[in-house]
Amino acid sequence: MQDYAAAAQIVIALSIGIVWIFRFDNIVKEFRQFGLPDLVRTMVGATKIALATLLVAGVWYPVPVAAPAVVMAVLMIGAQGAHLSVANPWHKFLPSLALLVLSVFVASVHTGLLGQ
Repeated sequence: MQDYAAAAQIVIALSIGIVWIFRFDNIVKEFRQFGLPDLVRTMVGATKIALATLLVAGVWYPVPVAAPAVVMAVLMIGAQGAHLSVANPWHKFLPSLALLVLSVFVASVHTGLLGQ
């Protein structure tokens, strides 16, 4: 199960990196659509990148991974709520939903809720 969690950690981190670094123009548009200020966008982005870094580090080093995974899940719940608040089409919900599921899976493995 640890191997699957490690793979999920890498997928989460790569997804966050791609979206928040290489597709940042899309993030700017979405946060404007949600009516959120630039400071909130910057804080969310910095938090997600820091969490992604901790998730990657947790693959090779004995750093706590459950807490970053739980915080990432909470941020993804917020993303779901933001998409819901502006009545986005269902396909806009899928990326954050997938990352929410992966984050919950990683947290469950690292807290011992799922078998090891």
